[in-house]
Amino acid sequence: MISNKQVIGDVLLQAASEDKDIVVLCSDSRGSGSMTEFAERFPGQFVETGIAEQDLVGISAGLASCGKKVFAVSPASFLTTRSMEQIKVDVAYSHVNVKLIGVSGGISYGALGMTHHSVNDISVIGSIPGMRVFLPSDPVQTRCLMEALLQDEEPAYIRVGRNPVPALYGEESVPFAFNKAAVLQEGNDLAVIACGELVKVAQLAGKKLKEEGVSTRVLDMYCVKPIDEEAIGKAASECRAILTLEEHVGWGGLGSCVARIVCASCPCPVHSLHLPDRPVVSGSQSQVFDYYGLNVEGVLKGARMLLEKVR
Repeated sequence: MISNKQVIGDVLLQAASEDKDIVVLCSDSRGSGSMTEFAERFPGQFVETGIAEQDLVGISAGLASCGKKVFAVSPASFLTTRSMEQIKVDVAYSHVNVKLIGVSGGISYGALGMTHHSVNDISVIGSIPGMRVFLPSDPVQTRCLMEALLQDEEPAYIRVGRNPVPALYGEESVPFAFNKAAVLQEGNDLAVIACGELVKVAQLAGKKLKEEGVSTRVLDMYCVKPIDEEAIGKAASECRAILTLEEHVGWGGLGSCVARIVCASCPCPVHSLHLPDRPVVSGSQSQVFDYYGLNVEGVLKGARMLLEKVR
């Protein structure tokens, strides 16, 4: 297994050798962001700002305004809170080609607690006009996403976790379409829509539900903004209920976005599994997931409860 952040580093390494306009910036985060090798191989295309996230984003915007293709890499918890104004004004409002890479996102830092968790970044960054939000689920999809982002000039935020993750897709068979959800499993009883590293949980739960006779559709909504409204509307019209799963608080996350679209298009019951509106308990990422039911058992429980209501 390999981490999604390592894939990002590998893609940028390869691209930078052919394109000298690619520049990476870090906020004392080259190690945690898997950018140490990039800094060593391309010192002329690397900027270290130190622990100064506002400067990281501001300098990134300045370089982008000069024609550089900029990737700012920093822990998601700090990148999306300390530099909120710079993201809003310098990047989004100025409409420059800066890709913000939030590493160790969600509750990747586990026991370090609320100061290091980024569980409101979908809501915060997604609320900024002109910003896109992506949460790739596995290394193959991350590579496809990065290769697509290298070809455009729009600002974006990409959130990935800290640890190695299992592959959901094959290198030659990944169903990647830019800004479109990927269908992992077809079904018409229940749709499970997930993003980021919890897509694997949704996939495993979907297989178990299918074995129980529940026709379950599983969607990988890696593109939270712009969100695939067509796929959501199709699920709402063809399934009896929708269950969402995310490593984020309920306010303004994937579940909120899905519910808004469903209400406007083809109303059906929507239930969201997410982190609570309070500091999470202390523990490793997997322990926290288990505590709040963001695991296979939690999805099965939520699915059965939801389907019972719509019988």
